[in-house]
Amino acid sequence: MGFNLKPFEFDVALIEVNQSAQISRDNPLEIADEIIFTKTAKHLNNTEQLLIQGTLANQTYEQIAASAEYSVRHLKNVAIKLWEVLSEVVGEKVTKKNLKTVLERLAAGRHLTINRHRQQSQCFVEELANGVGLKMVSIPEGSFMMGAAKTEEESDNDQRPQHQVTVSTFFMGKYPVTQEEWEAVAALPQINRELDLDLSNFKGVNRPVETVSWYDAVEFCDRLSQYTKKSYRLPSEAEWEYVCRAGTTTPFNFGETITSELANYNANYTYGAGVKRTYRRETTPVGSFEVANAFGLYDMHGNVWEWCLDDWHRSYEGAPTDGSAWFDSENNNISQKQGNAVLRGGSWVDNPVFCRSAYRNYSSRDDRLNSFGFRIVCAIRE
Repeated sequence: MGFNLKPFEFDVALIEVNQSAQISRDNPLEIADEIIFTKTAKHLNNTEQLLIQGTLANQTYEQIAASAEYSVRHLKNVAIKLWEVLSEVVGEKVTKKNLKTVLERLAAGRHLTINRHRQQSQCFVEELANGVGLKMVSIPEGSFMMGAAKTEEESDNDQRPQHQVTVSTFFMGKYPVTQEEWEAVAALPQINRELDLDLSNFKGVNRPVETVSWYDAVEFCDRLSQYTKKSYRLPSEAEWEYVCRAGTTTPFNFGETITSELANYNANYTYGAGVKRTYRRETTPVGSFEVANAFGLYDMHGNVWEWCLDDWHRSYEGAPTDGSAWFDSENNNISQKQGNAVLRGGSWVDNPVFCRSAYRNYSSRDDRLNSFGFRIVCAIRE
């Protein structure tokens, strides 16, 4: 079995928490001036400063204008241009109504620094119909500590006991399976069950396929295996966590916290030293944050939950240590497995605590939610 491996480069992001930052001392006016200067190379003029100060003091345009003997019309014209520039720099629409909230959020975010660096890995592309290609990344063999330490914030006993696991080399999808990839494989000959070509709630060829049951995902792998003559399947839970961590031991492969600048989750909630940011309320195209983990995999935290092969177990007592899937029975017909299966990674709708590398979820194998997707593994030998 040949794999035409090619190198590729990617950005890895690590979040640094600046504990010494005095967030409460940040001046919103100074923040606005700083980001305006970054965009235009010009500092705020007197009128713009007056606008921001008055807005932060909850004054109307009429009140601001009266305080400096400006016409309301002139002030509103200045404001329109100012809000436009701020919107472009911040990456969201800024208005008089939400200016205070936006600047306060920016002030809070100053104690988080995102450091990026380039790395390289290898992958091959599994060519499907109509030019669709599944990108599969080479994952090195290795050992890691699976599960959450008792000291990890908001961790539970179902993520323990921590235990050493050794994983053999394999290939894993660079991204969650997309709707375009789903349609290409779902059109292949049936193995055990029918597949709906068009089942996702949030439409987009490069968005992850969702509303997928565990059985649907297994059928996808079976059809792909028959078509390619390679061994495709869902990852074991141990393989998934090994790949998600990519050598890290922190709650996220980004570090001790997470930000919606790097992942898609419900950022109305925070974890650790994180700050509230953008809650998108839907899936995002795979790879759209343009950062991967150290193995070169994207969207491991958030976007969609990812099905694993394993039966659900309430703890790791008795878990295998060789990276294999953990089943309660010896039924070798995977497509006939019953009961609950494991889900990993969190999704667009979930709080950040559920997106941690160690967090474990489960659902009935026939459940379909618009937050359920999957990622595939190609085994070198089974």
